[in-house]
Formats: sequence, C-alpha cells, structure tokens
Amino acid sequence: MNTPFALRGGALHAEDVPLAAIAEAVGTPVYVYSRAALEANAAAFRAGLAALDNPLVAFAVKANPNLAVLKVLQQQGYGADVVSGGELLRALAAGMAPADIVFSGVGKTREELELGLAKGIGQFNIESREEGRELAALAAARGVSAPAVLRINPDVDAGTHDKISTGKAENKFGIPLALAPAFYDELAALPGLAMRGVALHIGSQLADLAPLEQAFAKLGRLLAALRAAGHAISHADLGGGLGIPYQPGEKLPAPADYGAMVARVTAGWDVRLTFEPGRVIVGNAGVLLTRVVRVKQGSAGRPFVVVDAAMNDLARPALYGAYHDFAAVRPSGERIEANIVGPICETGDTFAMGRECDAVQSGDLAVFGNAGAYGATMASTYNSRALVPEVLVDGSRFAVVADRIAPETIMAAERVPDWL
Repeated sequence: MNTPFALRGGALHAEDVPLAAIAEAVGTPVYVYSRAALEANAAAFRAGLAALDNPLVAFAVKANPNLAVLKVLQQQGYGADVVSGGELLRALAAGMAPADIVFSGVGKTREELELGLAKGIGQFNIESREEGRELAALAAARGVSAPAVLRINPDVDAGTHDKISTGKAENKFGIPLALAPAFYDELAALPGLAMRGVALHIGSQLADLAPLEQAFAKLGRLLAALRAAGHAISHADLGGGLGIPYQPGEKLPAPADYGAMVARVTAGWDVRLTFEPGRVIVGNAGVLLTRVVRVKQGSAGRPFVVVDAAMNDLARPALYGAYHDFAAVRPSGERIEANIVGPICETGDTFAMGRECDAVQSGDLAVFGNAGAYGATMASTYNSRALVPEVLVDGSRFAVVADRIAPETIMAAERVPDWL
C-alpha cells in the first residue's frame, strides 16, 4: 500500500502539502487524507482480484463515509457496502450506482428496507428469517422482487479483537450455518424476494488468511447444497476485513495474497463474487494531525504528552487498546519515552503509555498515523468539544471536506422548554 505521508526538508508532508500549512489554515485537531493513497490502495485491491471474473468491489462505507472519500472511490469504479439508511444516502450522493450498493447489517429497520427498495439497490444481505419475511412483504406490496442473499454465521474465529469479530457463534451477525438450508428454502418461496446466493463476514483487521479460507470453504459447501436442493445460486458475498499494519514491523497479507487464496477456494463456484473492503482501502490514507498542548511531568521520569486531539476525535485506542503511531511533524531526532494523552476528563483518553516516540514540546505539531479508517466516522462531541474536521490532499492542493462543527453550532440545535 502507498504511504503518502513523508518527511521533506525535515518536515512531514501529505503528498506535496506541508502538514504545518494545513494546521495553520484549518487548525487542529484535523484529519488529513491523501487522494493518491486512496487511489493506489483501491487499484492494489482490484489488482489482487485480477484472476476473478467481474467481481463487485463494494467499499465498506462505515470505515470512512466522508463524501469526498466516497467520490474518489466511486471514480475508481467502487460500489458501496452500507449498514444504515444514512450510509445508503451518502453512497448515492457520491454517485455510486444503486445496482452496486449492498445493504448489510443485522438491524435494518422497516424504514431502511423501504429506502433500499425505493432506491433500487443491488442487493440486500438478509441476516435473519424475520428480516427476510419483512423485506418480502414490503417488496411484494410495491410489486417488485428484492435481490437478496442470505448471510450465514460460519462459527469461525477470525483471530481479531473480540469487539470487531463478527463470525463466531456468539456474535449477533448472520444465521447459524445449520439453519441456512431450511431458512433459504422458506425465503426463496416468498413473493417479493429474489434469493440469489449467500454471504458472510467474519471480522475486521484480519491478520491471517486461514480463518477466511475456513469460512469460505464452509460457504462453498453450503452453496453446493443449496444448488443440489434446486436453488439457482448466482452470487456470493465474501465480506471484507483484510487488515493493515499499524505497528512497526507488522506483516499482514497483501491484497494479492488474499486474491490468490480466494481464486483457489472459489474455483468452480460459478458465481459473481462481492467484496466489502474498508480499512485496507482507507486506513493508511489518513492521519490525525494534532498539536501538543503541554508536556507534563509524570511519575518515574516518564512525561505525559498532552495533545489537543482526544478520544472523541479518535476512539480506537480507548475502545480497543488500538495502536496508532505518534510522530512529530518536525522531528528533532531526539527520542523519549512518554505517555501520550488527550484533554478529555477520562483516564480512558489515553493514546499510548510508555511509548517511545519523537521528543516534542508545547506547540509542536504531531500526527497519529494510519487514522483513515474508523477515525472521523466514530468521532463525537464528548466534553462539548468541536466535531473534528477533515481535509483531502491532492498533490500540492488541499480542501476542507468536512467542516469543524463548533460547540456553539451544536448547542444551537438544542432547546430549553419554556417551562424551565
């Protein structure tokens, strides 16, 4: 994958733009994305699937739903994997074709199912018999048949963090493999449903292809059994989850390795395959640019580096204990061991403890690396902080692609009743 954030003349740049120039123009904290990296990653993932016949690549919008990011990927021929009505509307606003939109998620509401039908999306991934029945009734009332696949839960441990594992028996997603044939028989007989295949997704930030191969093999056996029962199977959705290296020296499977495994396991399936990559496309294409508020003396000689970014801007370290590299925008060459924290009134607002990093002081700029996935999309306004802005860089130019939403603006949407 391409890495567009590099030192030039002793200062960190995003492509040809000094990060200091973005900080001066936009302020901090701010997410910065590279168009070149997005395009390179999108091309690399597609190249990894070169041995497959006309796969649909549907970007997992949850990873980064910014409209400018989605537009870049739409221009690369990507569709969208969405998990809410809001994401569906974003994909359409970015110009993604309705036929290339897949609607996943275990809790689609009646209103969201109706929205998908009204927009003519290409596929519903049904997660339960109850959802399938509801979708069938809504589609039949419109006089249409909803294109759909049945998502199974293969009971495969993806070997990732428990909170982003989605394919074990105790996870809420999909239906148990043993129940799939009977459920498929029932749903395929309903007016309003055009059942055409099967789907799975076992988790995010996968570091090993073996669990994926195990899950795909189970899906292949189910596909054969459904055909033997008389069903016409034309599609299989293999989900996403391919990870990226976050820590120095970490090695993960490349898209080419993944694609080769898929081609081998799915040989003879005779279906159109769908993929839902997210992190592998946008993860290393973004950084969170921050400024050091102060360096506070800690215990055992280890200082606290307090930055103006916080857990409300980048939640992954607080949620998952996730690692994000911390680097000075203008490093001096000196290194220290420090605790890197934000200003939120929570001990959980901690990015790293005992981390060896560039020496910094009050006023210095720094970045949290590999922050393009599950960063701004998970941001909040906790502690009545502003909602973090986003910037897209293209060569020597940049644009604000999501404004910083000030506390005053957020407060203006609230109301105090006249009886208080």
